[in-house]
Amino acid sequence: MVFSPLISAASRARTASVQSVAVFLRDMGHGLLEVSHNTLALIGLMLAAVLLFAAGRADVRHEAEAWTLGWLQARQDARELPALPADLLAAELSEPDAIARATASDPKELSRQQAAVAQWLAHRYKVAPEPVSRLVQEAWSVGQKANLDPTLILAIMAVESSFNPFAQSAVGAQGLMQVMTKVHNDKYEAFGGNHAAFDPVTNLRVGVQVLKECIARAGSLEAGLRFYVGAGNQADDGGYAGKVLSEQSALRLVASGKSVPTRASMTNNAAPASAKPDASPAATEASHPPEQVAMLR
Repeated sequence: MVFSPLISAASRARTASVQSVAVFLRDMGHGLLEVSHNTLALIGLMLAAVLLFAAGRADVRHEAEAWTLGWLQARQDARELPALPADLLAAELSEPDAIARATASDPKELSRQQAAVAQWLAHRYKVAPEPVSRLVQEAWSVGQKANLDPTLILAIMAVESSFNPFAQSAVGAQGLMQVMTKVHNDKYEAFGGNHAAFDPVTNLRVGVQVLKECIARAGSLEAGLRFYVGAGNQADDGGYAGKVLSEQSALRLVASGKSVPTRASMTNNAAPASAKPDASPAATEASHPPEQVAMLR
């Protein structure tokens, strides 16, 4: 029992030491917190003073803006990725469903008549046979529904645009069949809007509707073609109807299995209407009543 007072004294000393350390740490923490609060308050006051000073100095404000923009640009440049390797670039650009947007058909899928016409047009107008094959198929399908000879539809496309789906005349006729998009914008609503004028199949379908209206209004095919080109009330259509009918005659011979030269008298007129002064919108409105203008190209 001699050691009992010593143990008790050691325990009290240890407890007093722990309490002293705890008090020291607590006081130091409170002090650091107080210093932090004061420091943040001081920084806030300094920032407010700087902002007030900068707001009153246009030159300082402009320099700050320029520095900020430069810093942001540098950050953007630093984040830009280096050029992708060829394989990664190909992967980034790939789009397996893109073929759904392509206007093309395998010529082998066409009938004998259609294939002969497609190949002849491809050689004559120096265009790929696949997209021409798709247009030939469409002309046959739409022609049957509209009771129009498909070779007539193809002949109009040939004379109007030489099968350039992006053709545009000086008066605003657009696409394969050179339809006046702004005049017939109501017809393009069923296809999503006026930009569909540059979709070859859509332009063909709208052009056939316009052609049917022109023929019905004029009473005959040749007169309807004159209306189609905007020369319905003119004595001369610049030879337009003759060109279309001549092209149609050649296509009929090709469809029947006859051999027709592809280089004979090329009718390479991208937009016949643009070459005729009387086919301009102003002339059209002057020569036809307002209710008839909407039927013209």
